[in-house]
Parts: sequence; C-alpha cells; structure tokens
Amino acid sequence: MLRGIISVTPGYAGGIKENPTYEEVCAGKTRHAEVVKIEYDPEQISYRDLLTVFFATHDPTTPNRQGNDVGTQYRSIILYSDEIQEKEAENFIAKLNLETGFPSAKIVTEIKPLDKFYPAEDYHKDYFAKNPSKPYCQIVINPKLEKLQQKITELLKK
Repeated sequence: MLRGIISVTPGYAGGIKENPTYEEVCAGKTRHAEVVKIEYDPEQISYRDLLTVFFATHDPTTPNRQGNDVGTQYRSIILYSDEIQEKEAENFIAKLNLETGFPSAKIVTEIKPLDKFYPAEDYHKDYFAKNPSKPYCQIVINPKLEKLQQKITELLKK
C-alpha cells in the first residue's frame, strides 16, 4: 500500500519474556506490546512519513487501549533503532501535542529502544489479506484503511 515499504512483520516487543506466544502476550504477563517491524527504503519514504501513518491509524491518547481492545499489549509504542529515530519521534509527538491544544488528549505513546523483536505466529502474517470478510477486518481495519488512504494519498504506491 505505501511506497518504499519492503516488508511488514507482525510480532511482539518491549517486554521481558524470551520468545513469547500470542496467548502469553494477551495474558499481560510478558509486558510485550503487539507491534509491527517495518523494513523500508528511506529513498522512497521517510521515517517522518512512517510516523505520520502510525499516528493516523490509531489513538495515541488512550493508555493500554485501541478501540475495544484493552490491555498493556495494545499500548501505543515506538521502538527506535537509533538516536536519530528517537529524537524525530520525540519531536513529532511534541508537535502533535502542541497542535491538539487539549491537555486531556496528551499523547501517551512510549518511545523506547528496540531491544528484541519476536515475530508473531504465522497465522498473524497477512491477516487482513487472508481474512478480508472476517468481522474484525470489516468493522475495524477497512474503515481505518479508508480514512488513511484519504489522508496520505501522496505516500501510496501508484
């Protein structure tokens, strides 16, 4: 969908357990978040553009919640690879907080170094493409994709 994206891998990161399973992460005892690892070509899409997409596709003002999904695994988190990404994420959030002007809607997104990433089980990979008629895809993902496509047309593959 986005130009410059080489791969997107669902997984878990930011927690304390080695090689967690989906069930363990959902139980909330591993401290991992459900995340995606994105490999991209910075000549085609910038880190800042990825941050724009990230913040356009979820609510970063609700701790441990995304829509009806509740738990620490649903927290908003950015796991950076280097200090440049860390600073850019911090500056991006600071700008967004200024633009909202609502103290109660402050962004609660964590910014942490990526320590270890654990790929999710195979059934999570390409979930939307494999299950477009499932209620979650129809009710949650489709509206998000439609909204995103309207906001970032210049970042889409042609």
